[in-house]
Amino acid sequence: MLNKVILIGRLTKDPEMRSTTNSISVTTFTLAVDRSFTNQQGEREADFIPIVTWRKLAETCARFLAKGRLVAVSGRMQVRTYDDNSGQRRYITEVVADEVQFLERNPSGNQNEGSPQYTPQQNDKPESSGFNDMMDVDDDELPF
Repeated sequence: MLNKVILIGRLTKDPEMRSTTNSISVTTFTLAVDRSFTNQQGEREADFIPIVTWRKLAETCARFLAKGRLVAVSGRMQVRTYDDNSGQRRYITEVVADEVQFLERNPSGNQNEGSPQYTPQQNDKPESSGFNDMMDVDDDELPF
């Protein structure tokens, strides 16, 4: 199975960071991603996609991202369900980001808040998808 999402877009508002009851940082933001075509009126539409980041990546995003920033996000699609107060089943579709790359300099011009490089660590992810674990193979072990 493969569940990989790669998006490039702009934040629609400042990211929101919270902590779980176990003091794990989680930051959420929405990414506006332009569609590759125009509608019947010749206008380009966008999709607004919720993004979730965890641990150190969440802290980095909360610190350096702001509304309007252009970023690339890679991760996996996740669908959660819950029952609301009236008993209706609700679905939430979101991208759980493994990596966020800042694609432009900080508009404020502050050199200390440029485009930090973040390399995710194995323990930064809330859970292992198994796919990256398969990729830790020496070239000598490959059958081709």
